[in-house]
Amino acid sequence: MTDNKEAKDKSVAVLSSSSDIQSFTRKARELAKTTSNKHKGRLIFALDATASRQPTWDMACHLQAQMFEAAESVGSLQIQLCYYRGYNECKASRWLHSAKGLHKAMSDVRCIGGQTQIERVLRHALAEYKKSGVKAVAFVGDCIEEDVDVLAHLAGKLGLFSVPVFVFHEGMNPTAEYGFKQIARLSGGAYCRFDLSSASKLRELLMAVAVYTAGGARALLKLSNSNPGLENLTQQIEAKK
Repeated sequence: MTDNKEAKDKSVAVLSSSSDIQSFTRKARELAKTTSNKHKGRLIFALDATASRQPTWDMACHLQAQMFEAAESVGSLQIQLCYYRGYNECKASRWLHSAKGLHKAMSDVRCIGGQTQIERVLRHALAEYKKSGVKAVAFVGDCIEEDVDVLAHLAGKLGLFSVPVFVFHEGMNPTAEYGFKQIARLSGGAYCRFDLSSASKLRELLMAVAVYTAGGARALLKLSNSNPGLENLTQQIEAKK
């Protein structure tokens, strides 16, 4: 009986076929890839693509490569382009690993008139957090045509998950300013204003968000020490702690 049991035990040890081993190896590689992706900085880059936004869209398209460059020194970065335009159109790209991929995605989009859909952007960010662990949202827009209370509620949810929304407001619309500041405050992010004449300011702000996403608040603080223009953004984040 002992000999038979030993024989059975030995047979179990050699049951794996070459196809089983290949399947296991493939699954292990897929798991390792998924696990490593969770540790990469994931940023949703959301833009208003309604008709008034074309000049700013072109500016952001020109500047986006520097987000990746800034993040390289502190960690890895993945960006998902999210935009709304026209009638009930709100889309998100796949996760992009390079400036070239983001530029291609942005250059294929043309702005079309329509109402703002910031609620859909924030709901998408919540869903993406649960799905892939997004770390931050950068939003560029000039107005709000939605219920600010609804947006504030969603921003608060993002804040509970530590997903800050960095709002870059073009122009001087007071209603938008109030709503954008609420979104930034409740999510734990920051609010900054810019205009079409301040491309360098927008570039610096986007680079700062990329650095924050890839390396955290400490990396942003280090960057701001050498760039006084980022002091306001850094102070807003520090105040949330």
